[in-house]
Amino acid sequence: MQLEILTPEHKVYSGKVHGIQLPGVEGSFEILENHAPMIAALGKGKMKVLKDKNNNTETYEISGGFIEMLNNKASVLIEDATAMD
Repeated sequence: MQLEILTPEHKVYSGKVHGIQLPGVEGSFEILENHAPMIAALGKGKMKVLKDKNNNTETYEISGGFIEMLNNKASVLIEDATAMD
């Protein structure tokens, strides 16, 4: 699926991924390829980008926002993101 992670200031990530793990306001959840259309509010916490099926990941600390999943494209709109090791 295609993933775009955006803050008001810049694009954090753009590219093809296997999935994404997110901190929802009601608990963590995961979205994988071909997920049904949805919109969800995000809370403060760790967001993990699953780059491929071989466990290659990138992790970010986020401060909340929203995700929209539509037509195998995830758009994550957040206030801020800090890359973690």
